[in-house]
Amino acid sequence: MAGIYIHTPFCKKLCFYCDFYHIISSDDNSAFVDALLKEALLRKNYLGTETVTTIYFGGGTPSVFSITELDTILNHINKLFRVEGNCEITIELNPDDVNSDYLRGLKKLNINRISLGIQSWRDSDLKMLNRRHDSAQATMALRETFKAGFENVTIDLIYGIPGMSQKEWASNLDFSFSFDIKHLSAYHLTIEPGTVFGKMLEKGLIAEIDEEESNSLFNILIEKAESAGFIHYEISNFGKPSYFSIHNSNYWKQIIYLGLGPSAHSFNGYSRQWNICDLKGYIKSVNTGKSFFESEKLDSKARFNEYIMTSLRTMWGIDLEYIERTFEKEGYDYVVNLAGKFRDYGLMKHDKNTLVLTNQGKMISDNIISEFMMPDDD
Repeated sequence: MAGIYIHTPFCKKLCFYCDFYHIISSDDNSAFVDALLKEALLRKNYLGTETVTTIYFGGGTPSVFSITELDTILNHINKLFRVEGNCEITIELNPDDVNSDYLRGLKKLNINRISLGIQSWRDSDLKMLNRRHDSAQATMALRETFKAGFENVTIDLIYGIPGMSQKEWASNLDFSFSFDIKHLSAYHLTIEPGTVFGKMLEKGLIAEIDEEESNSLFNILIEKAESAGFIHYEISNFGKPSYFSIHNSNYWKQIIYLGLGPSAHSFNGYSRQWNICDLKGYIKSVNTGKSFFESEKLDSKARFNEYIMTSLRTMWGIDLEYIERTFEKEGYDYVVNLAGKFRDYGLMKHDKNTLVLTNQGKMISDNIISEFMMPDDD
């Protein structure tokens, strides 16, 4: 079992909160597509004999690809790798790129999961985030997606936007659940250094919301989603039964994956690789046979910390049998002893042979996860 992630660095407009590697798109993607195909060929042995069960087009804005370009990429991947017949294939779409012809083309390519970057149904929020669509386009995009016959549809929302009230956030969620979406990813706005919002924060033009307000918005999210029949299976992700993101779930379960494209990451169980964050440099390096990625071997402590960091974010939590089997008695005792205080405070529960965060614990998940990290020896 393995996944393939394809990073599309192109964006037509800069979102003020985004700190992913991206560039403003041009009309010609051919050089990038050629390099992407060559990278896939160069790394065709990375996944070994594992069957590819998920393919994910992320970004950036993958909807800048034409249907022909997507067809070329998928055909190439199918030739190089063992791809499962019912492989989950996801593509992220910007609402203003969605039209019936494009959706029909995606359907013919057997792309079976659509992720729409809605972010908010309020035009004032979208303007503040510098999104290039408005609420009317978002509504039309979602309706067209269903009309084209896509069933596995997920949307992204952002909360904690300066100026957004609890009532407005609840209204955003209610409107989302009025559609037959099967999955929701809801992310708290984080203001990262170097982004437009980061610079605005430095100048005092915007302010981050306080922790109490963040917790209130998170509680509204959990209550609304669960009332609508969604399962809170990861800190920021909610899915109807049988509609969890297989691709992202595999990340959290330490399943191996190959990342293609500039800034894409790969993981094979014992090492991580990450491609350079430079499109021109990436294309030149791939074409000339020069190294286009860096790598890091993961020792036992690094693998332990990675497992804790990903597993505690999910409903599956820490598998104590896996901990004991993989990290032996030392790792098992470390986890069980540390978990005691969090159980006492109602932040964590011991369910059969797993340790999972309670809703209260999820609110401070980053703090709890950091306490579980094994420190460096030096």
